[in-house]
Formats: sequence, C-alpha cells, structure tokens
Amino acid sequence: MNNYNFAFFDEGSKREIRRASLKAVCIPGYQVPFASREMPIGRGWGTGGLQLTLSLIGLKDILKVIDQGSDESVNAVNIKKLIKKTTGVRVTTKTEESTLIQSRHRIPEKKLKEGQILVLQVPTPEPLRMVEKSEFKTKRLHADKEYSGAWLMLFEQIIKYRKMTTGADHPVLVNNRYVTAPSPIPKFDNPKLNNSEALILLGAGREKKIYAIPPYTKVKSLDFEDYKFEVESFKEKKCKLCGAENVYLDEVIDNKTGEKYYQCNDSSYCLERVNTLGGNGDE
Repeated sequence: MNNYNFAFFDEGSKREIRRASLKAVCIPGYQVPFASREMPIGRGWGTGGLQLTLSLIGLKDILKVIDQGSDESVNAVNIKKLIKKTTGVRVTTKTEESTLIQSRHRIPEKKLKEGQILVLQVPTPEPLRMVEKSEFKTKRLHADKEYSGAWLMLFEQIIKYRKMTTGADHPVLVNNRYVTAPSPIPKFDNPKLNNSEALILLGAGREKKIYAIPPYTKVKSLDFEDYKFEVESFKEKKCKLCGAENVYLDEVIDNKTGEKYYQCNDSSYCLERVNTLGGNGDE
C-alpha cells in the first residue's frame, strides 16, 4: 500500500471525479462528461465504476464488489484486490454490512438502505444510441426532451414479437425528465431503482460519462398504456439450494444428469439463507 497513493489515484483526479459525481446527483439521470483515467484494467471491464469507487472510498468504508450476482467471479475478485491493496479497507460479501457496493449487471437482492452507495458499471450510457449514432444529436434530443426514438424502439419490438423484448438495460425515465440507461441490469432489478434509499452512481469509463439516481428519486421504466412493463417471471420456481422465491434466478443444467433446476443469482444472499435456514430454506 505504501507504493501507491491512497485509492490509487492522485488527489486531483479524485476531486475531478467527485465534482462530476456531485453534478450528476444534482441533475438526476443527466450524463456528466468526465476525464476518464487510464486504469490497470482494460476499458470495458468496469473502469467507470472503479474510478467512481476509488474517488469516493474512505478508510471507514466497507466494500462489496459483485459481478452478475457473484462475489467470487474473476472480475469481482480482481477489482477487490486492487481496491484493498491501495486502500486497506475492509471487504465483505454481506450487503447489509457494506457502505460502498460496486456491481456489474445486478442490484443485490437485499434492499439497500440510507447511507449506502451503489456504483454500477456501465458499458453504454446513452439510451438513444440504438436509434441515433451521433453524440451531438443525442445531446440535443436530451435537451429537447425528445425521446420518441426510445419509445419507437420498444414499439418495434411489440410489432415484431407482441411484447417488449429488452432482457436487460430497459430504459427508464428519471425524475420525470431524463430517459436513462440503467446499465445492463435485468428488468427484474429496474423497480429497485425507484425511490431507492441508497445513492446510485453509474460510471462509463470508455464513454467518459457519470450519471446518478439520488435517494428517493422517482424512476419509471418506459412502457405503454396497453403494453405495461413487466419483469422476468419466476412464478412457481424457487432456488434449489436455499428455497428462495421472488428473487432473480439462474437456470442451471446438471452436466451429469441433464436435470434443469434454478438457483439464486445473488450468491451471497443464497449462501446466507443456506447458513441460516439450512438447505432448501427449511428451518
């Protein structure tokens, strides 16, 4: 740790990222440009989220890092190693213990509380990119609150497939003003953004953008009067390991038997239930 400045970055870099973060909090859903730094990991592997985490973390923080629900994936483990090596902060797998959570593609199953910060890694922060390639034009569309392109994209899905087919990164309207990309979280997690007690920061290192959903902010997933937004359904399904229901589940096929079963995507949530309740959630 002595070979690095605290949290890797120099203090000027951290201040610049904090200023961008503050602006993002003041204008919910607005994409704030920032001078994305070079990192010891490749762009596209979470540099935006990592830069936010390194600029915000303090000695008293407790860190949790997850990647698609797992605390022990390669991406999550290596990000934790870098942050711990340059800060010495305590790390945890328990959502309720953490003060700062960095995540790729998931929001933890346990409800986040006041005082916690969730940092989401974002590959494509512009929700209109599929309908407009020009950055100059998308900025003008946001300024004019002209989001017909986003609804047109969803309408085309309905025409082709009789339903909205966005599996993840379903666009949301933040604070009745900006249409925003929630990062590639599954639709199941979109409702957790609405009136969240925690501060949610989203960072895109490659695209050099930071945006935020402050606590207790209204967030609505885009839909139509006759085609409502719906999350993934796991009705009548439960986790084979802990028995959890009404959570986001992964479909797993046993290589030996060919049996198909489901288990919690959030690994720490599942493990905690197994340790508390025993296998299959039985008391």
